[in-house]
Amino acid sequence: MKRIGLLLFLTLSATGLLFPQVTKVRGKITDATTGEPVSFASVMFVKTTIGTLSQDDGSFFLEERTNADSIAVICVGYKRAAKPIRKGTYQVINFQLEPTVIELQTVTVRPGENPAHILLRKVIANKKRNDQKNMEYYHCEIYTRTQIAINNIDEKFVNKKIFTPFKFMFENLDTNALTGKAYLTVLITESLSDYYYQKDIPRIEREIVKASKTSGVRNESVSQLLARLSHTFNIYDNFMTFFQESGFVSPISDVGLLYYKYRLTDTLVFDGHTCYQVSFRPRRNQERTFSGDMWIVDSVYAIKKIEMKLTDDANLNYIDDLAAIYEYSPYQDSLWMLSKEVFMVDFNLLEKQNSKMKGMFGIKTTYYNNYDFNGPLTKELVALRTNVTVNDSALHRDKNYWDTARPVPLNPREEKVYQMVDSIRKVPLYQTIADIANLIVGYYYVWGPVELGPYFSTFSFNRIEGPRFRLGMRTSNDFSTKLMLDGYVAYGIRDERFKYKIGTLYMFDKNPRRSFGTSYMHDVKQLGQSPYTFRTDNILTSLLRRVPFYKLQMVDKFNSFYEHEWFQGFSNTISANHLRIYPTPYIPFKVKSGTDTLNQPNVIASEICLATHFAYNETFVMGEFERTSLGTKYPVIDLLITTGFKNILGSQYTYQKLNFTLTHWINTNPFGYFKYTLEGGKYFGRLPYPLLELHKGNETYAFDYYAFNMMNYYEFVSDQYASVIAEQHLQGFFLNYFPLMRLLKLREVATFQALYGTLNKQNREVMLLP
Repeated sequence: MKRIGLLLFLTLSATGLLFPQVTKVRGKITDATTGEPVSFASVMFVKTTIGTLSQDDGSFFLEERTNADSIAVICVGYKRAAKPIRKGTYQVINFQLEPTVIELQTVTVRPGENPAHILLRKVIANKKRNDQKNMEYYHCEIYTRTQIAINNIDEKFVNKKIFTPFKFMFENLDTNALTGKAYLTVLITESLSDYYYQKDIPRIEREIVKASKTSGVRNESVSQLLARLSHTFNIYDNFMTFFQESGFVSPISDVGLLYYKYRLTDTLVFDGHTCYQVSFRPRRNQERTFSGDMWIVDSVYAIKKIEMKLTDDANLNYIDDLAAIYEYSPYQDSLWMLSKEVFMVDFNLLEKQNSKMKGMFGIKTTYYNNYDFNGPLTKELVALRTNVTVNDSALHRDKNYWDTARPVPLNPREEKVYQMVDSIRKVPLYQTIADIANLIVGYYYVWGPVELGPYFSTFSFNRIEGPRFRLGMRTSNDFSTKLMLDGYVAYGIRDERFKYKIGTLYMFDKNPRRSFGTSYMHDVKQLGQSPYTFRTDNILTSLLRRVPFYKLQMVDKFNSFYEHEWFQGFSNTISANHLRIYPTPYIPFKVKSGTDTLNQPNVIASEICLATHFAYNETFVMGEFERTSLGTKYPVIDLLITTGFKNILGSQYTYQKLNFTLTHWINTNPFGYFKYTLEGGKYFGRLPYPLLELHKGNETYAFDYYAFNMMNYYEFVSDQYASVIAEQHLQGFFLNYFPLMRLLKLREVATFQALYGTLNKQNREVMLLP
């Protein structure tokens, strides 16, 4: 055992000699006489070209693999200063610069244009040529390494009793040079893929994941998600988007002068290319802007490198810090292609001032190599039905493959993360914690071949049932990854009735999705409820009500469906339904018979539905049976055609329905983003109101974008209708100009909702409205 430990030590030591470990330096530069911060001071590792400039508050950070043994600071008007550093560690080094006194002859200064503005205009003029997305086609190899870490780790946290069995994992504590926060990496992932791009209309992008590795996880869905995260900002865009947050102003935006102050600070030579170093700072507080430096290549005016950090007081939810570094390399003389990207996000649920709150780091490092500009894409690539494909062998690559494939090896700390995760999984307490975490996040408790839940529906209450208790379960992936059985049983104390549901789902294929399912339900349901609001038996539905909960109706429903996805984002689903709806004392079914008013015992319908869903380039995170859409920048179209048949299993009506929905999310920078939903429908045949369009109300305090939130259930019913819902999120565009509003970090949201519908006379006469 000692020999193995010695061998491991020697191996890691040798790795550190061949590939320098990461040295992290954070500090602040001040005037030794006045104590004022010194901005725009050049800070660099001695005898290297690795450096940065100090911020407005004098702070700086450097993080790089280097063999340098000291760091130096140079600034006009001050004496040069240098201090030794410790290689391969995190350290805080502050500088107090001594002013220099120089007697100058009289100089006449005449006004002229800022040279940085001249360079910016030339960069903007050449953006079309230098932006990769304007190329006809290219292919490259992408290696991505992503780390997820818990930050704000302190001694009190480490010494918590619950972590006693896991003390060994804190040996991997590190400190981030950007924020100064101690963090513990808990997850590390790697992926290697071939990326193909073709500038057609519409644009074609394909990514083939050749290898994927995640500490403690072997899952194709994780590989697909991480592949899609390979691309974050494109600095050549005027406004950039990160996940659902838009409006980040690029430092080389066409309107950059409205948002940034620029300063030409240096001229350097990188690999034989003369580059101008330009610093940029935000003009105003709380806007989605950055501070940092960029190096502009002479003659072609492409970006060689850019380092940028989000302004500290940017008006964003849950993001404490965000920083990025992009490096570009020359190809075919005049093409500058992205070669390296480092992207760091610091997430925290509370404000920055609460430094004790545990948050999370996401650190992604991506290398782009082996560019090829031959095209167009092959027919086989174009014909792929998904943008991201994971090869069968991707999850089974051995250590020798990764050691050869990585453009930069793992450092010893990263190597230990893989070992640490394997060790954690062997601790008995780990499984208990993992089960609780899965229960909170996934709503189900996994118990061998079955899953119990969802927990939020275990208890609820309403006027019909009184207190309601529910036990639900479904089979887990340990039972099968093709077949899932699910069901529940519930009991109401007031109505003293059992309710239940049983169902099956069989997956023929996961991507593209092909599935078949059946279910039968006997339970109370809220008609006219938005599918995106809380479920009827969710405890929050009971707790957050603004009106009494009594409009439920007993429903018996049989459903059978087949879903066929032609390609990702385009699918058809054909289903057969038989439903029986019963009245309640609160929602009776009354019909006119001559001069008499009679109670109808139920409403029975049998129908076949054909649903079409189209969302170009829609992306998903997929499990074995369920998947979550990550959306698309293109319009999402849904069409539902329904035909009802009389005298089938007692059905009472013949009818047809048409329902159409269009949803779209549009960037309107610099005015934030605009989201709208258009919906319309028409019903043919004579129908009672439970089978017509009961417009979506909301009787809880929880906001539902797809519902009319101040409208109660059963207020409006139509047999033909049209509606529009629109939201404009301005993201503080106007309020940021007012100091008090800026301090409160308020953002503007303008909403508009409208509904127009009619109900013809023959449908009014089928059943009296409640």
